[in-house]
Amino acid sequence: MNTVAEKSSTGLDANVAAALTYIPVIAIVFLVIEKGSKLVKFHAVQSLGLLVAWMVTWFALGILGMVPVLGWATLLLWPLVAIGMFVVWLIALLKAFKGEWWKLPVIGDIAEQQAANL
Repeated sequence: MNTVAEKSSTGLDANVAAALTYIPVIAIVFLVIEKGSKLVKFHAVQSLGLLVAWMVTWFALGILGMVPVLGWATLLLWPLVAIGMFVVWLIALLKAFKGEWWKLPVIGDIAEQQAANL
């Protein structure tokens, strides 16, 4: 989408702060302390949404792995899902570092709404 050049209320450039939010603990910290940058708030919420999606996916694969007939299929799914999630996380981090408002399909819309309310 569009690129934004601004400062975060933490003193960091907004793009650097937004990229740092893709580390989950730091995302929570930025949600608490960030006062000005919508970009940082958006990426913080989106990164936490991505974390929740990742956890739900791993939980679902764990449950699926306990089903006797389907359990073997999860041996193939685990590495594919891990690589896919890593690639999505890396793209989101790089887009945030470029200062772009890059939205994930479902999580991005929710993040945009929530960041506007913070």
